[in-house]
Amino acid sequence: MWAVSDDALLAGLGTGDPDAAAAFVQRFQRRVFGLAITIVGDSRAAEDIAQEAFVRAWRNAGAYDPRRGTVVTWLLTITRNLAIDAVRVRRPAVVDPDSILALNLTSSEPLPEELAALRDDADRMCAAMTRLPAEQRRALVMAGLLGHTAREVSEAEGIPLGTAKTRIRTALLRLRSALTEERAE
Repeated sequence: MWAVSDDALLAGLGTGDPDAAAAFVQRFQRRVFGLAITIVGDSRAAEDIAQEAFVRAWRNAGAYDPRRGTVVTWLLTITRNLAIDAVRVRRPAVVDPDSILALNLTSSEPLPEELAALRDDADRMCAAMTRLPAEQRRALVMAGLLGHTAREVSEAEGIPLGTAKTRIRTALLRLRSALTEERAE
């Protein structure tokens, strides 16, 4: 049967010859399934589409016109149309709303009102820092913002380690006091 032309196999399929039908399916099943899965992206749906394409080819074998194209083109056109129809009617999967909420799809980006509150806090912090003595402000910036240790602050400022620690601690206490007083007002 394998030496028979595509047209002859289709004619045998149309007459109900089981050998011709088996040879027809074996010859074209990979291409039909491949096209279907390319369009629908789901192997189960592609299997159904391929099966339906062969059924339609069997039912409409008498309507095939070799002047309009080859058998494989005709069969793949049937497959393509079935696959597109399947994509069009595919209903979205029903999803439980609780499972969507469980995904925790919150953004890590701050909301506009959070940004505004942060900006207000930053402005209050800057204003409070300007009221600190210069040596405490420098020690606090070096330790808090730049990440230096108290020893590094003492070396950079040329002061004893205890003095550096005291300046940092005093600056933090004054800053906390100024910010809590503002908040209380």
